[in-house]
Amino acid sequence: MTSASGNKLITVDPEELRFQFELEKASHCDLKVSNATDKYVAFKVKTTSPKKYFVRPNTGVIQPRDTSVIRVTLQPQLEYPPDMLCKDKFLLQSTPVPSITDTEELPANTFSKEPGKHLEECKLKVVYIALQGNNNSGDTPKQNSDPNSNQAIQTARAARDSAVREATQLQQELEMLKKKNQKPAPAASGFSLKLAIVAGIIGILVGFILKLAMASPTSPPPPQPPSPSITE
Repeated sequence: MTSASGNKLITVDPEELRFQFELEKASHCDLKVSNATDKYVAFKVKTTSPKKYFVRPNTGVIQPRDTSVIRVTLQPQLEYPPDMLCKDKFLLQSTPVPSITDTEELPANTFSKEPGKHLEECKLKVVYIALQGNNNSGDTPKQNSDPNSNQAIQTARAARDSAVREATQLQQELEMLKKKNQKPAPAASGFSLKLAIVAGIIGILVGFILKLAMASPTSPPPPQPPSPSITE
C-alpha cells in the first residue's frame, strides 16, 4: 500500500483492482481493508470514473484491529479498452476518528486535508483480465481454428474452381458450334443442361463457403476513454 505518511493506518489486499472483463457483463473485485492500529479509522473510496464502478461501502469506520471488505463492481461495458489496458484509478483515504461506528456521525470535513490532520491516501490501479476466447486484437477477425472446417473449405473451393473451369470450357465449345453455322440443337440442349447443373453446383459451393466464413467471430468496437479526474 502507498500512503502519504510513514505510519500506516490500514492495509489493503489486494493492492490493485483486478476485473474479469467480458462485454455486457458486470464484474467485481473485493478489497480487504484492515485497521492496523488501536484507533478507530474512517475510510472513503474515490475513483476517476464514478459512472463505471459501483462501490459498497464507499465510506465506513473500522474498529481497532478489525477488517472491512469493500466490493467494487465494474458495470457492464459495451466496448473493449485498447489493448485491454485501463487508465482508471482509485483513491482510498483513511484517518483516525473518535470511538464511533456510525458513518452518519462523521463530520463533513473528516477527509479534508487540513494542517495537523493525519490523513493517509492509498492509490489503487485497475487491471482488466480478458477471458479466454475473447477477441481484442483490433480489426482483424479470428481465423477458424477447427481443422475439419478448414479442410472442408479447401475441398469446397477446389470443387468450385473445377466446376468453373468446366463451365467455361462448355461455354467456349457452344460458341464454336454457333460460329460454324451448324445445327447444334441437340448438342446445344445438352450443353445448356450441363451449364445449368454446373451453375447450380457453383451456387451451392459458394453458399457453403460463405456460411463457414460467417461463422468466424468478429472483433469488438473500439473503447471509450476514461474520465480524467478522481471523484467520489
